[in-house]
Amino acid sequence: MDNSSSTTQRRMRSGAVALGGMGLLAASLVACGSSKEPDKRCADRSTLNQLSMKECKSGGRGSYYYGGTVSAGKVSGGSFDKSAVQRGGIGGGSSSSGG
Repeated sequence: MDNSSSTTQRRMRSGAVALGGMGLLAASLVACGSSKEPDKRCADRSTLNQLSMKECKSGGRGSYYYGGTVSAGKVSGGSFDKSAVQRGGIGGGSSSSGG
């Protein structure tokens, strides 16, 4: 009987670890989606080609491009003006106004 109780305890501990891991995963996903910053990438203003992020640092030829997508190495659907785009991430939704 002593043997079966130790087996039960072992099973309960592994179940608790699995549940704890799922809670940690859920918390990290929520944290990723709660950012108020829009997605940003580095792009050339004239060609709209996506560049390495180091090109947007001091002295580089790129500018930060907010939101949008990248297709065939070109950015689209966003803006170089950060305030013109909505934030990205999980739960980033669209807004509408009636009038």
